[in-house]
Amino acid sequence: MSSKFLTELSSDYKKLFETELGYDVIIYAGEEPNVKEIHAHSNILCIRSQYFRTAFSNEWAEKENGKFILKKQNISPQLFDIILRFIYCGNIELKNLQGPDVLKLLIAVDELNIQSLILHIQEYLIEHQTEFLQQNPTGILEIIYQHETFTDLWNFCLEAICEEPKILFNSNNFINLKAPLLELLLKRDDLNMNEIEIWDSLLKWCLTQQNVINDPTKWNKEDITKIERSLHRFIPLIRFYDIEPTDFFYKVYCYKDILPQDLVHDLLEYHIVPNKKPKTNIPLSRKPNLKFDSTLIGSNHIPLFASWIDKKDSSHYNQKNIPYEFNLLYRSSRDGFNNKSFHKNCDNKGATIWIAKIQGSTQLIGGYNPLDWNGNCWKHTTNSFLFNFANGKDITTAAVKHINGTGAHLAIFCDKDYGPQMGDLGCANPNNWVYGGNIKYYPNLGIPNNFTIEGYEVFQVIKK
Repeated sequence: MSSKFLTELSSDYKKLFETELGYDVIIYAGEEPNVKEIHAHSNILCIRSQYFRTAFSNEWAEKENGKFILKKQNISPQLFDIILRFIYCGNIELKNLQGPDVLKLLIAVDELNIQSLILHIQEYLIEHQTEFLQQNPTGILEIIYQHETFTDLWNFCLEAICEEPKILFNSNNFINLKAPLLELLLKRDDLNMNEIEIWDSLLKWCLTQQNVINDPTKWNKEDITKIERSLHRFIPLIRFYDIEPTDFFYKVYCYKDILPQDLVHDLLEYHIVPNKKPKTNIPLSRKPNLKFDSTLIGSNHIPLFASWIDKKDSSHYNQKNIPYEFNLLYRSSRDGFNNKSFHKNCDNKGATIWIAKIQGSTQLIGGYNPLDWNGNCWKHTTNSFLFNFANGKDITTAAVKHINGTGAHLAIFCDKDYGPQMGDLGCANPNNWVYGGNIKYYPNLGIPNNFTIEGYEVFQVIKK
């Protein structure tokens, strides 16, 4: 059948709905005082929805004067009108609805068992209402959790929260999250937070549930028992071995009275005894979905790098739309901490990004070379940059500086006897790095003039 005839058919059914000719269904939609009487046709409703086939069966159908009576107080007249127009005409317009109404519409069509519309509305929310979904992640997640058919939306929300957990964990409503949902989140390997932050959040949630202050020195036996019971189901989900010794001592060990004693003993042994292997059956750390092999940075750094490469100042990429792959070429601890190994692994590989950790600190520095490392000369580019993370685990401490136009001819220096050198930041000796901070190359980044690094990594940057 041509589209012309389909349009004509849809138009005729629209007229049937609007004129109410031969209707045999009366629907009372909404709650007082906003109740509307809507008229429809049982044969059309039954064909399009299993819900109506059941509702109009002889078993529990309510009738008055030969017409079916249906009361739907939980669905507003506006939303019911939208649903019926879809049933009659096969068309639906969502752009005039606000996010909360779209979600209410989704819940309504789930109740009425209109499968094609369930899928369509989920897709619309994911594509056009991301901001709404992030406004109240706790409440929305709990609503979605109650509906098994919202599979796409459930997966989207979980992945979005795992990618940016602080949207949920730092929200005022986090403490109201239901225990089963919190458990599901803590089970995720791709939950993109430092483990100590996850532990802090869990503790805050638990103490709030039990109405206990966060001061172990003031807890009595009853408090300890309540907290232990509340925490019990979550303790196996925390990757305690991934928490650094300092944080373990000041933020975990002080709560030893509410933790299993064998766990406390094993963690103490792990941190004190050299080369002691962890005693756990779960992965030591969480691995985000993004395929990325690094011992220095996490997957949350990658969208930043990609955004800097494309000079996106305000709208950074996220982990779902990164247009580059970052393949590990060189790791000093694995391939040899010398300039020869660097060139052996990184020459003739095109664009690269390198990251180095300054010894005795959490500071990470690095740079992007859009060209290559082979040859024996200075190379010209206007697309390179240097970066500095004052705290490598916190991407909000990042600073990036692209090459100045006047210094573009000295952006990259290649020499087989040097490691990565860009402007006046360089590595003639792997154990002695220097930085001049001359703004004619790259604007000053606050990097020390002379420093030693613990190690560095180089990644090939490949356009997808």
